[in-house]
Amino acid sequence: RALRVKCELPLDGLSINSVVQLWNAANWLEREVYDLFGVEFVDHPDLRRILMPQNYAEGHPLRKDFPLRGRFSRAEQTRRALSQDYHDDYTPESLEVGGAPGLAPPESDRPGEEAP
Repeated sequence: RALRVKCELPLDGLSINSVVQLWNAANWLEREVYDLFGVEFVDHPDLRRILMPQNYAEGHPLRKDFPLRGRFSRAEQTRRALSQDYHDDYTPESLEVGGAPGLAPPESDRPGEEAP
């Protein structure tokens, strides 16, 4: 089953209530929409960029008003990318989702897999 939610927002106030409290899976989807389109989700627990760097100053790249080559020159884009420090943005605790990738959880009930 799939659910698609569509709504119209005015261009001058791109904000709407978050649905994370109803569907926890909407957390990352709302962050992605915020990052790429600039829609603010009211009462979202962790609304920050998810794909673009935190200090990405060019705006939201999937908006129709975003220039095809970006808002800054290539040299300026490179300078900004090389000058940022990612260590403050990503900690091991913030990246941990559910253990090591590719491993089944200890209480695995999948046929043919053993718990570690």
